[in-house]
Amino acid sequence: QVQLVESGGGLAQPGGSLELSCATSGFPFSDSALSWFRQAPGKEREFVASISWNGGRTAYADSVKGRFTMTRNNAYNTVYLQMSLMKSEDTALYYCAKVRDVWNGGYVLGENDHDYWGQGTQVAVSS
Repeated sequence: QVQLVESGGGLAQPGGSLELSCATSGFPFSDSALSWFRQAPGKEREFVASISWNGGRTAYADSVKGRFTMTRNNAYNTVYLQMSLMKSEDTALYYCAKVRDVWNGGYVLGENDHDYWGQGTQVAVSS
């Protein structure tokens, strides 16, 4: 059974940092690309970042480029999202998702490119 469990959400101050984790099981993690998406209140879910199977390639939404970093640890079947210089517009429910097919970078993935999703972890940015 495939599982993706996000954690690390909470309250951050503007300009502050937070790190999200996504622990996975039930699929060959080291062969899989993964992504982070987010959904703000009243808005559609949007792409945040993706990472290739070995961490060699990443992609980011323009809105988070230079502020967020996605990494992975294949020994722990876990991906991370380090968020820095946070803004109020980063407030959202953050989801981890497994990419359905091979992805080695070069283009941004859409929701339909993912076959399994976590339940999300809530992030709020406020003073």
